[in-house]
Parts: sequence; structure tokens; C-alpha cells
Amino acid sequence: MEGAATSFDAHRPDLLRVAYRMLGSMADAEDMVQEAYIRWAGTDREGVQVPAAFLRRVVTRLCLDHLKSAHVRRAAYSGPWLPEPVVEAEPVEDVTLPLMLALERLSPLERAAFLLHDVFGESFEEIAVSIGRDVAACRQLASRARINVRMDRSRYTVDQAHGMEIAAAFFQASRGDGITKLGALLAQDVRFHADGGGKRPAVARILEGTSEVVRAHAAIARLGSGPSELLRYAFVNGLPGFVTRESDGVLQTTALLIEDGLIRAIYVMRNPEKLRHLNGMLHH
Repeated sequence: MEGAATSFDAHRPDLLRVAYRMLGSMADAEDMVQEAYIRWAGTDREGVQVPAAFLRRVVTRLCLDHLKSAHVRRAAYSGPWLPEPVVEAEPVEDVTLPLMLALERLSPLERAAFLLHDVFGESFEEIAVSIGRDVAACRQLASRARINVRMDRSRYTVDQAHGMEIAAAFFQASRGDGITKLGALLAQDVRFHADGGGKRPAVARILEGTSEVVRAHAAIARLGSGPSELLRYAFVNGLPGFVTRESDGVLQTTALLIEDGLIRAIYVMRNPEKLRHLNGMLHH
């Protein structure tokens, strides 16, 4: 068993990246990777020529099975859904939050073909084995996916330092006294997403337009039972943002999509179940 663990652990970070980008949930991704490990431990490993490809194939299949049941659960979700936030000191550019939301519109097979080919660089021959479709079908799946997510692929690149300056300005303006300055930071067609998952108060739909977003922040500031504590500025799913501890003691992440120096979208995670994994990380 020890040999299985040692050989598997070398691939664990890569497998987690694949599973998280497939599922949008770190907890579910960890479950899939753990299940893959159990299968790896029970495999005749001497006969596996390329462990990385073999394990990615196992994780992909597990994720596809999981996605089929996740679609049912997602339909019953309370309010806007966002993927679990991944918080990093440096941005990871391959799959940002808007792209992860766009992936939600795809079928599980389209999502797998697109991610494995366009993001992880696998050949269609490898993908065909992973998802159990022929090469031509895999090309078609990836092509359909690409058309569907083209608008959300990393168009909005922002200088890291400038992105953090805007995040800092937004944090100050959205808390209390600075609310009058908030509108100047926002694009006219700004969209505000807040995921409370029915567990904490959050806007029940996606808000659109500067005036609606400013009004909502003014209302939140008025209702706030105390100031939120800034824990750190960071990149949240590849976007500039910050992590706060709110007045109820629960963590919150905010990620900002920035284009031409203005905030195009705001993504706030309030669902405590999706923030649990950050508690340990923030103590380091």
C-alpha cells in the first residue's frame, strides 16, 4: 500500500486540478481523487505504462459519473450558484471564474472534452479513451464547447498590481462611508453574483447595472451589524479580490472581473459550506 501512496501522491496535485475544474467543488474533487487512489491501490501497477494518463482517465470517468447526479442537485440550489473559491497569492490563468461558470452550461461530456484538450493539452486520441467516445465525436464535443464558452475565455487580462489596487478601492468603497465612490469603479453593465446557498442571506438573483449594484451595496452597508475584517487581498479563482471575515464571524470571498480599468462582474461567496476549506489555509 505504501508504494501505491508514494506513486499516487506525485500525481495528486494535477488530479485535483482536473477534478476541481470539472466539478467546481474542492470537496467533491478531493472525494474523486481519493476514490481514484483506492482504485490505484487495487490496480496491477506494473502493467500501467503511463501512470499520469491512466490516473487522469480514472478521475475523468469518476467526475463524469458525479456530474450526472450533480445536475439534479444543482437544479434545486437556492439562488445563484458559484464554484467553491480557490484563493492564491498568484493568479492561475488557465480557468478563471467566468470560464468555470460558462462550463456549467455544457454537458458533462462537452466539459470533459474541452477541459482535457483546451486546458490540459491532451490529444483527442487520449480523450476518446477517457470518455468512451470515438475521436471524431470528441473533436465535435470540444468544438461545441468552445463556441459556447468563447465569450468567457480569459478576455479580461489585467496587470496584477493594478487589479489589486482596484480590489482595494472596491473594498473601501463598498464598506460604509465610501459608497458614493462605488459607482465610479463599476462598468455600466456590471453584474453582481452572490452565493449564499440558502445558508446565509444573499441576493436571490444576479443583479445587473451600476445603479442596482450600488443600491444593493448601500443596503448591505446600512444593515451590517458590524464592520467586516479584511483578512487578505488575494486572487480568487484567478481574479483580483479579497477574503473577509464578516460581522457574523463567517468567511467571505469577493472576486472582481476587471476590463478597461472598470469592474465588469463581482462574485461574492457567502455559503459557509463552500468556504470551510479556507479556514485552515488562512491560519498559515
